[in-house]
Amino acid sequence: MPLEGFTRVPVCSACLKEPEPLDAEFFCRSCKTPFQNRFPLDSDGVCALCREGLRGFNDAYCFGTYGGTLRGLIHLFKYRGVKPLAGHLARLLRDAAPLDRRFDAVVPIPLHWRKHWERGFNQSELLAKEIGRHRGVPAINALRRRRATSTQAGLSHSARRRNVAGAFAVTNKQAIAGKRILLVDDVMTTGATASACGAALKAAGAVSVTLLTIARVDRRIAQTPKAGSEAPRTT
Repeated sequence: MPLEGFTRVPVCSACLKEPEPLDAEFFCRSCKTPFQNRFPLDSDGVCALCREGLRGFNDAYCFGTYGGTLRGLIHLFKYRGVKPLAGHLARLLRDAAPLDRRFDAVVPIPLHWRKHWERGFNQSELLAKEIGRHRGVPAINALRRRRATSTQAGLSHSARRRNVAGAFAVTNKQAIAGKRILLVDDVMTTGATASACGAALKAAGAVSVTLLTIARVDRRIAQTPKAGSEAPRTT
């Protein structure tokens, strides 16, 4: 049965209940990226991207894996304009957010003005407002896209970083300086866009930037150690 308010596309209650939280045994201690085993992590439990300083955010949290029903719900919200889904997807975000962390502001990842005009809304902004109300902190549009960027789909991680390098700017440094920022988006793939946003926020004086997304593209690496090598320990 379609839920009340979903006038454009029917969404049943069973589909809303179906998405499961991400389940992985091994995570990067810094960015929380999940892995199938511990071999991509060093002895301190940190992944290669974090070791190389390629993360503009301090850590990242998400609800689930970008696939199946969860992917379908995000697509309905983002591309079909089913805005009532914002409340339900925001509840998934709330489940993923660390309860023991305090934030001073919630900031959505911005769309380029042309994309915003075509879509009619910024899905990340709607989610950020919901999270801000729940956490009792302001949601502010503190970032803007300086330029339109090519789609990230199909690009390598290094190409994604180059594509978004310098693409974001802070619009209100006073609202960011000295603040703990919760950066909100719908999906994280490699984190290149979020890293570029995080770097801009930190350059404006943010104390920390935590990324919160509904879903993460499953890029877990099933690696095996080389013959004669010893698996690194994690604590």
